[in-house]
Amino acid sequence: MTAVMTAAAAAPRASTTDDQRDFDEFYAAKFDVLRSQLYAYLGDRAEAQDLVQEAFCRAYTRWARIRKYEDPYAWVRRVAWNLATSRLRRQKTSAMFLRRQREVHQDGPSPDRVALVAALAKISPKLRKAVVLHYLGQLSVAEIALQEEVPEGTVKSWLSRGRTALAEHLQR
Repeated sequence: MTAVMTAAAAAPRASTTDDQRDFDEFYAAKFDVLRSQLYAYLGDRAEAQDLVQEAFCRAYTRWARIRKYEDPYAWVRRVAWNLATSRLRRQKTSAMFLRRQREVHQDGPSPDRVALVAALAKISPKLRKAVVLHYLGQLSVAEIALQEEVPEGTVKSWLSRGRTALAEHLQR
């Protein structure tokens, strides 16, 4: 009876060894081909390698059944391509989500802009307002006079004095 048990116990090992050898040969023959396909599809070699490896791991756990298929490679290829397609979908969804969630960051002000703002802060408010409305807001002298309810000559005076004051502060 021990001889029967030993022979029965040895039989699955021989089959397992054959399965392992078959799988190793299958893996060696097909891995690079499939990885190259997915690399071309995904544009990321490491990602392609990971997905092909995952497909072969799934095949390995089912190898006793898959090896009997007419084309076991078709099964592995299908799994790998499905994994790649799922990965692309997740990346697309993630990218769309991040685009909606991201804050828009603007570049900081240039050194000239910082110096101008600092100089504007040092001149009187009415001169500052006239200079900002005219040069940054692009309002005409007449439009500023109308808005501030003063004669155009007053606006011209404010602009002249504002430019002079700015020049003094910007030269320092």
